[in-house]
Amino acid sequence: MTVLSSIMVVTPLLVQSVLAHDRHRDHGWHGGASSGLPGVSSYVAPAGYPTTAFSSYYPAPSGQEPQPALYDPVLNITYPLNLTNPDTLPEYDPDPVYFPSPIANLGPSEQATLISSILAEVSEIINGTYVEGNCSKCIAALSVAKTAAQLAPALVPDAMVSLCTSGGLHSASTCEEDFSARTFGAIWTQVLALADVSGRDGQAICNSLNSDFCPYPDTTPLNTTNLFPKRKPANATRPEPSGKRVKVLNMSDFHLDPRYKVGSEGNCSSYLCCRVNAENDDLAMGGISYPAPLYGYYECDTPYDLGLAALQAVGPLTGTSKEDPLAWTIYTGDLVSHDPQSQLSRDYVEYAEDSIYGMFKKYLTGPVFPVLGNHDTNPEAIDAPHSMPGNLSMQMSWNYNHVSGLWQHEGWINKTAKQQARLHYGAYSVKNHYGLRMITFNTDFWYHSNFLNYINTTNPDVSGTFDFMIQELQAAEDAGERVWLFGHVLSGWDGSNPLNNPTNLFYQIVERYSPHVIANIFFGHTHEDQLMIYYANNGTDQSLSTALNTGWIGPSVTPLTNVNSGFRLYEVDTGTFDIYEAYTFYSDVHSYPSLANSSHGPTYQFEYSTREAYGPAAGWPEDAPLNATFWHAVTEAMEKDQSNDLVSKFNTYQGKTSVMSPNCTNDACAEAKVCYMRSGSVALGQACPQGYGSVQSSFSPS
Repeated sequence: MTVLSSIMVVTPLLVQSVLAHDRHRDHGWHGGASSGLPGVSSYVAPAGYPTTAFSSYYPAPSGQEPQPALYDPVLNITYPLNLTNPDTLPEYDPDPVYFPSPIANLGPSEQATLISSILAEVSEIINGTYVEGNCSKCIAALSVAKTAAQLAPALVPDAMVSLCTSGGLHSASTCEEDFSARTFGAIWTQVLALADVSGRDGQAICNSLNSDFCPYPDTTPLNTTNLFPKRKPANATRPEPSGKRVKVLNMSDFHLDPRYKVGSEGNCSSYLCCRVNAENDDLAMGGISYPAPLYGYYECDTPYDLGLAALQAVGPLTGTSKEDPLAWTIYTGDLVSHDPQSQLSRDYVEYAEDSIYGMFKKYLTGPVFPVLGNHDTNPEAIDAPHSMPGNLSMQMSWNYNHVSGLWQHEGWINKTAKQQARLHYGAYSVKNHYGLRMITFNTDFWYHSNFLNYINTTNPDVSGTFDFMIQELQAAEDAGERVWLFGHVLSGWDGSNPLNNPTNLFYQIVERYSPHVIANIFFGHTHEDQLMIYYANNGTDQSLSTALNTGWIGPSVTPLTNVNSGFRLYEVDTGTFDIYEAYTFYSDVHSYPSLANSSHGPTYQFEYSTREAYGPAAGWPEDAPLNATFWHAVTEAMEKDQSNDLVSKFNTYQGKTSVMSPNCTNDACAEAKVCYMRSGSVALGQACPQGYGSVQSSFSPS
């Protein structure tokens, strides 16, 4: 579609949206509400950046996004301009690097000799013939490399870069990005020194390096004896609905990019695009195929102008205001942009945390309950369990101290919850002002890109995260409380994101405390609108009678990759804390180039009502909650729909009605989608047909 035809398509909608926006200005957020919707049907952001968003700014070139001079109330610092200046991307991370303590005191020359010897031995294993098979070669090489990590840890990253480059594992630049000391090399050194590289850990490590090296090991049978403090009550029942409903916002995956460069390459060959150094390899040096629009693009993260447009849209679209606020907001993680690791730092992570939580406080009414995502740390996705030896156990505490301080500063959690978050990797358990217990957890402890998870993989709870969760759920059960449980990385879907053993444990926890305690579960991470159902008996019998709980996967604010920007509103009963309606809103990123010289900013608009979209096909009563039974009925309707129209609708909403999403109209795709929706663990997700899990690129069935 050309830019001209795109403008012609969106123009009628923009006219409608401007009228809705005018009503909002004239009569307030309630006056423009459309029939059956919580607020107006669409909201057009004003042109120009709302300068009141922050108290002070650094100078920024005309036509570029602003540069707030952020003051951090926890760290008592103002972040410097060079941290986010789009024209001066950093090339050096000044943060501390942690190595395991050597088990012997070798001198510098002895360490160098050892490394040379080990490199030669590893090369012989890889290139020789006395060890056969990729998996056996990889594990044998790890066993030799472990000695280096234990005796000369500081020299291991350079050795890994050298081995990666000479062995052709990746390009030279990628090897540097993956294994240098100041990216992930020090983390991999910790893994080598502490993991059981000849056993299950080694297989998992080799699979992480390259799936052709070793298959990922199967799920380890879980011993549930004494796992829970008490047995599930035989007469466990849910409370009765109150009939009173409140509005709850779900935002996810903001991925703020303060280094966004308007006019740079928006269609680059390798992300992150919309950056001063982004290039399209098909063009001559300096050529631009798609100038980055002011408000963002499909291969880019969220510029300030887009993020603030989304936040300004929340009130009008949800029909809330300071006088009639949101009951609360859950934020399911990921604040930081998708920079290469070499351009990330603690300061950059803390900047994003300070900036986005500050914007939430200004634009969102009611308290916000956030969780950390895999990008909300440094190195990216790395969180260290307290079970690691020495100072390695506290290497990420700077982050938990910072976010817990910000959350308390904004008035969202109290001092007790702040102390919990500092101790439990940013996780906390609080009872909100409506009586619902909010239990959060840090999902980096099951995410495949947290390489520290490859230490002691036979233990599904090395971090103690799930023990904390069980204790809090048991306390909630004893007190007759209802719980919302939420984290960032989903537990299942197609099984590609988390690790199998921790999600197997999580599934048992969900089954034990559902549906009488856990009312709903929420995730983010995929940037897509998805859904998972949890069943009794570890999902072995999937039916209306065994459906226990729902994992809602919230849409992202960022358009990366090939999705529209969006967020969701839930209508929640204050007695059961079940969801009775879910409204999803989106902004068409495809229309952003037409806004270059426009008198207004992006439009955020109503996309769909969950009840209206799926309820009739599922035969669902109008007064029944949108619970796990509802969603299973939806999947049954999908199976019966020979035209695949219902699955196709789900697929369209998955990318937030993005023009970039592939179609899902054939039986193979439909079968896969239904299977993913019923998959709340890695084992269940990986048993599904693969290749249809994401709409961010063409489907690749396998």
